[in-house]
Amino acid sequence: MRGNAQPIPAAARTASVSSRQWLRIASPLALLALWQIAAAEGWVSSHTLASPAQVLASLWALVNDGTLAQNLLVSLGRVVKGMAIAIVAGGSLALLAGLSRLGEYAIDAPMQMLRTLPVLALIPFFILWFGIGETPKVALIAVAATFPIYLTVYAGIRGVDTKLIEVARVIDLSRTALIRHVILPAALPSALVGLRYAVGVSWLILVVVEQINATSGIGYLMNDARDFMRTDIMVVGLLIYAALGLIVDIMVRLLERHLLAWRPSLLGTA
Repeated sequence: MRGNAQPIPAAARTASVSSRQWLRIASPLALLALWQIAAAEGWVSSHTLASPAQVLASLWALVNDGTLAQNLLVSLGRVVKGMAIAIVAGGSLALLAGLSRLGEYAIDAPMQMLRTLPVLALIPFFILWFGIGETPKVALIAVAATFPIYLTVYAGIRGVDTKLIEVARVIDLSRTALIRHVILPAALPSALVGLRYAVGVSWLILVVVEQINATSGIGYLMNDARDFMRTDIMVVGLLIYAALGLIVDIMVRLLERHLLAWRPSLLGTA
């Protein structure tokens, strides 16, 4: 009967969870094995999609001859420059709009209109304005990443609990102290979410801009490989983009854990 059912021991529950965790690894490995079998049996042509073995061989060759490291540094440099501009521009505009009613009237409406423009549609204009060198590539990354930072910082500032503002006024904090000790710390969680989103957007834009009149970078490698139907190198480029996005996201998470250590919710309940 149900009333006499014995509770499941903790060890059994742990073993059950561990077995389910293995499924997370088993299913991608099964897909990888199926991919390799399909390529080996000729079901999928190497001109259509290279096999995992070919991809690994090409990755090893690019690492050994230094080609991957050289182009990877170029791609990282573009993202770092674009993100630095976006953080300064987006953060500054958000502070002006969030901390001042006049700033909101002057800044928020244009930003809301500009953020709806498709960034990729700006490529011809940026080439006309800045040429075909590094400047338009970095500028496009900066523009795309600015809006997530602006929106989240602005929302974080405007979403500060009014009770905190009232307490600060009761203890007679100056406006500078109010911004520094109350508003900015309260807006930080939202700002870090925007940073994570902006980093993801920057990688997406990088994939496109590095295939436009580029002579270096991971996107250039992929574009060059496409001309010679080297799907193995194209897959390597996609894997590099994915790995870089994951690594940067982990770094932002660690930064979030460090800066928001005062938030009990960050520690979780388990």
